[in-house]
Amino acid sequence: MTEYEKMMAGELYYAGDPELRKIRSYARSLLDEMNKSVSEIKPGQRYELAEKLFGRMGENLFLQPPFYCDYGENIELGDNVFFNYGCVFLDVAKIRVGSNVLFAPNVQVYTASHPLDFSLRRDEQEFGKPITIGDDAWIGGGAIICPGVKVGKCSVVGAGAVVTKDVAPSTVAAGNPARVIKRI
Repeated sequence: MTEYEKMMAGELYYAGDPELRKIRSYARSLLDEMNKSVSEIKPGQRYELAEKLFGRMGENLFLQPPFYCDYGENIELGDNVFFNYGCVFLDVAKIRVGSNVLFAPNVQVYTASHPLDFSLRRDEQEFGKPITIGDDAWIGGGAIICPGVKVGKCSVVGAGAVVTKDVAPSTVAAGNPARVIKRI
């Protein structure tokens, strides 16, 4: 298997692989242009760059720069997705975002993780676990979504929450670590 194939399979892979560096470099060039753009997202240069960056992009994307990711192509977006300022999506595994999802400022979505064994970390070994965010979810400012988490449809993640476990549909979760506050 190539390092890219290992990465997408959720296995340990070498993050310094030349093929992976090339893909990240392409994404960074798109992000540099996107984050400098002052045009409205649609129609405009930022929208065209987003179409090149994301693996799938629904209609009516709204993205406030800056936005950061590793690869971009591993991010799949539904319709009517809103990114406020400063979102970071580490997409070494798939990130699937449903339709009508709101991301407040400085939301961080991390599929990337590292082994506990320090010698593997020294060798630039890492792995990822996919993240899914369901339709009509709202992720509050500064929230962190950890690897492998699923946020159910119609759920709300409170500002500053650190989500380490799945959030059921129609649930409010908040805190560090995030816990269920109430059903909605």
